[in-house]
Formats: sequence, C-alpha cells, structure tokens
Amino acid sequence: MTTATGTPTTGTPTAAAADGTPLERARARLQQGLTARYEASGPRTAELPAPLVLPLGGADVLGFGHRDPYAVPRPSANVQLTSRAALVGPWGGDTEAACGQCLAMRWQRLRSRSEREALELGHEPHGAADWPLLTDYAVDAVWAAYLAVHTGEFTPPATTGADRELPQVTRVDLGTLATATFPLLPEPLCPSCVPGRPDTADAARMRLTARPKPDPDGYRLRPLGAYPLPTAALANPVCGALGSDTWINPASTTTAPVAGTHFVRGYAGLNDVTWSGQANSYSTSRTLAYLEGLERYAGTHRRRGTTPVVDSYNNLAADALNPADCGFYSDATYEKDHLVSPFDPDRPIPWVWGHSLRDERPILVPARLAHYSAGVDADNFVFECSNGCATGGSLEEAILFGLLELIERDAFLLAWYGRARLTEIDLGSCRGGAIRTMLDRASLHGYDVHAFDTRMDLAVPVVTALAVRRDGGLGTLSFSAAAGFDPEGTVDAALSEVLTYIPHLPYQVAEREGELREMAGDYRKVLHLKDHAQLYGLPEMTHHAREYLEPTAVRTLEETYADWAPVRPRTGDLLDDLRLLRDELASAGHDVIAVDQTTPEQRRMGLHTVSTTVPGLLPLDFGWTRQRALLMPRLRTALRAAGRRPDDLPEREIKAVPHPFP
Repeated sequence: MTTATGTPTTGTPTAAAADGTPLERARARLQQGLTARYEASGPRTAELPAPLVLPLGGADVLGFGHRDPYAVPRPSANVQLTSRAALVGPWGGDTEAACGQCLAMRWQRLRSRSEREALELGHEPHGAADWPLLTDYAVDAVWAAYLAVHTGEFTPPATTGADRELPQVTRVDLGTLATATFPLLPEPLCPSCVPGRPDTADAARMRLTARPKPDPDGYRLRPLGAYPLPTAALANPVCGALGSDTWINPASTTTAPVAGTHFVRGYAGLNDVTWSGQANSYSTSRTLAYLEGLERYAGTHRRRGTTPVVDSYNNLAADALNPADCGFYSDATYEKDHLVSPFDPDRPIPWVWGHSLRDERPILVPARLAHYSAGVDADNFVFECSNGCATGGSLEEAILFGLLELIERDAFLLAWYGRARLTEIDLGSCRGGAIRTMLDRASLHGYDVHAFDTRMDLAVPVVTALAVRRDGGLGTLSFSAAAGFDPEGTVDAALSEVLTYIPHLPYQVAEREGELREMAGDYRKVLHLKDHAQLYGLPEMTHHAREYLEPTAVRTLEETYADWAPVRPRTGDLLDDLRLLRDELASAGHDVIAVDQTTPEQRRMGLHTVSTTVPGLLPLDFGWTRQRALLMPRLRTALRAAGRRPDDLPEREIKAVPHPFP
C-alpha cells in the first residue's frame, strides 16, 4: 500500500528503518526528494504515477534467503535504488506488462557470485557509511529521468522492434549521472504477475500435427533470422534475461564464436551457465548463442508458473516414469558422494507432467530428470544435464532434435565403452565445399580430422568426429558427435563442433597439465564436464582411442549410408521424420517422452523447447564416479542387437575409462 504521494505506509518498514543501513537511509532521502518535486510540479504531473522508491540489493527478492521486507509494495515500485544507480521503471510497453518485482528478480540474477551468495544464503547486509550518496543534483537527475519517461518526452533507443514493444527500464548512474535504457522481459516466475497453478495431465498432452518443411531435405521450419528475438532484453547489465552481455572470441581462427553467461541456482549451489554459438560469422553465431541461451533458460528450471506434483513413485507408479529405467549410480557413489543419495520409491519427490509419444498419454517425470537445475534434497538421486533438451519453431521440431541428441550421445557411449570397431567416412567423398574448408582450417592448426559412422541398432545417421594433432603434442585428441537425417549435414555438424575446440585445446591442456596427469593416474579425479575432453589432450591417453585410430574400413559417404537412403522419409512433412524416430525407438523397446519446457518469453518469439527422455538409452554423465551408462543393460546388449558382435558385451571387455565427450 502507498499514500497518494507514493510514500510507503503499513505493510512496509516504518520510517525508523531509514535510520538503519546506508541503503535504507539513501532510499528515504530519494523518496523524500522525488515526492517533493512531484508535489511541486502541480498540473504537469497530475496524471503521472507518484514515485515509489524501494531499495534493491539489501534483501533477497528471489525467495532463497531472508524475506524481502518490501515484498508487499515491490510490484508497485517505479524507482528502485541500488548501491550505484537508480532504476526508473518499468515504463512503457506496447504489448507486455511488467512490474517492479519482475525488474528486481531480473536484476538480482545478474549480480556477481559473491553478491548473490550473500543475498540468497541469508547473510545480513553491511555497507560503508552514507553510501550511496544522494546529492541534490543526483536527485534532480533521477527526477528528470522519471519525468521524461512518464510524460512521453523520452522514447526507447532504436533497438529491434521486439525490444521496443517491451517495458523499459532507465538506469541513472549516481556517480556519473549517465543514463541508459534497457528493455525488460516480464518475469514468468513473478509472484505478483503470474499466479501459481498446478501442473496437470491435460495440459501436458501433445497433439502433434503435420509440419510441411520449406525444404524437403531441411529439418528447420524457419530460418534463424525469422524469430523476433528481443536481443537487448536478452542481454543487458540491468535486467538481461540471459546475462549482462555477449562477447566474441576474435582469437578463434576456425569459427566466429559468440558467448554469454549467467548464474543459475541449482541443487548444488550457483552454477555458471554459459551459452554460445559457433558459425562462420559473428552475426549468425550471436543468434545461435541467444537461441542456446533461451534453451538453457527453459531447461534449468520450470518457468511456467506451475507447481509440481509431489508424491512418492510407489503412489504414482501407474502414471509415472520409473527413474530406475534411466539409470542410477553405483552403490559406492551413493556411499561416498554427499551430493547424491539413493532413490527411495516411498519418498515424496517433485514430478512434472510430460507426454509419451509411444503410448499417446500423459506421464509423470521426476522434475530432476526434466529440469537439470531443479530438485530438492529429497530427489537428489542423480545429476542430470541438458541431454535431450532442444528448441525449435514447433513442438514437433523441438522433439525431433531432442531425440536426435539422445541418439547421438547413446551411440557415442556405446562405441566408447563397448570398444566398437568403426568405419571411417572418406571426407573427400562429401560434395559440399564447407567440409573441405573445415579440413583446411584444421590443417592450419596442425590437426587431421576424421569422421566415423557410429550408428548402433538405430538407423538414423550418427557421426563421431575426431581431430588428431599431427605432432602428438598437448591437445592430442578432440572428439565431437552429431546425429541427423541428412548424412552430409550430420558430418558437417560433427566437424563444425570439433573445429570450435581445437584452436584452444592445446592451451587449455597446458594450463592444467599437472592436474590432468593426476586424473590420468586416478580417474576418480575426473569430476567436471571439461575434465573429460581435456584429459584426452594428453598424449599418453591416445592408446584408449585405438578403435578410432585403427578403423576397420574407409568408405565413401554414399557407401556408408546406402542402407539409410531407402528408409529416410521423403514426404516433406517434419511429423513423418519424427514418427520414424519414435517408431525406431519404440521397436527397440523404449518409451519416447517429451516434457514441454517452453517459457512465456519463448512462446512470444515463436519458439518451443522440450526435454526428451528415452528410458533405457545410455545417458551422458560427467564425473567418473557418476556414470550411469556403465551399469545399464543396454551397454551389454546393444552391440549384439546392432550386429557388431555375436554376444552380449562381457564385463571384462567394457572400456572402464572416462569418455572423451566434450
């Protein structure tokens, strides 16, 4: 509640609180100054909202630490004071509305690790005396900005149309008085704007429809530039949804990378989530980076305002996925790793509703398997990553690419742990000039690049790429993989990925050489994603890749995938491509499940994101002691089903060495 002059009344801290922290004292001074100027302006401001100033940065607004003392009036705040700046807004917006709570949540997510930990772990705020300083001319500057944006004297800067339609926030720097304006995407988890609702089975049903493709041999329904991405709202230092900025890497001589990053609070604390794009131009890479950032934004947490179902597996078994089908860690891991504990079918855990494409029915999926930064202490039976998460211009497109990623990673792990002998693809037989160019770029770095047919018991093409440093120095081997319907396009995708790694790999390995050599002697020290790939930058790890360095044969691309050509759908309908994948997986004995992760931000951009799960396929894990694949039945049976060996894989023949997947 506020008075007509915008000053806080009951339900907020009393005036005595202004004698507390420096930020509180500054807030009171700014409120007093703006209120006086508002009242003195007379008729000019009669139609304007009264200024309501709240502090920002002295309490947790995300709901992890101490309760925000200004939680009640926060949504109505139109000026928020930080230790360095005053944020005026949200204001404007043609089609969307946002509130002060939306701004506060976006702003806090962009703070540094130390600042977020202090706010969200319940530490008491302390500050230097009388800071921030609110001089009369600083109050004048904030008032001038406030007046300009609310009287229409100021318009948003000329960014994209999608940005101009959004509410805006004007930042006034208290040290320099410089102003900058940024668009704000409404916060989908804002408790004021988005009332919570339960997740339901009916809402999870997916009614998939025909999706004519613009190109019979293409699998994306729209070009990259067709999506109205509000790029300034996605990355800006005040309220960027994905981070504070993007950066390029001009040192890369194989691609033109663009990346961004932000912190996401997960079950193991704050995680640094990086999103990037690698193409042959920075503009394309930046678009790809935003799309990947949006995919990870949707995948880390459920951002649709729905509350999960909380119950035990034993109570929900008739409608739920059995987590055991997706694999568990070894008993030793659960005994020694304090971050995980065994799955208990009698313990209530959070679930989200998904859809079984095989059975055409809703199905409950553990929240921890669907959103890889979600979870509570009760369901810490596994660490999941972005396996099977994908974005597209429709649900059908997103599901297709999610399933392709699962198939790609399953095949990679089967080949690695199962010591499969592989056929090398003669890259000279590829018709496209892009592949020849990539090989030349790699050669300039001293690498020879190879590609291998890594299909197992599923028909869709899977390609593993391997870059080998010719002189055997640090950065010796680098792997990547891809799966897709077009064989040459799949080779292109695998090579493109491996080329993003090789310019930097020798330096990364040199920086960690001692640490990596310790890992080579004790695999239990392989803990993180980067450890897996960088470990194979050591020359002494080369002998573990013998199956790749000594292929059984070298065949042309056409010969390699001759059996795929008559199977590949040619209807021009993306739904038929998806049905082929579903039927292939179902005939191999697997369910095919999709959870819609699409956020409100993505929906207004025409994007859809899903998490796909195929219980029984080998999941990709990072950290040597957290390898579910080593314990799963498919590792022992799939090579026989694929005709690659006459019997099940014996335990003694499993390659018990960390995988090199990047």
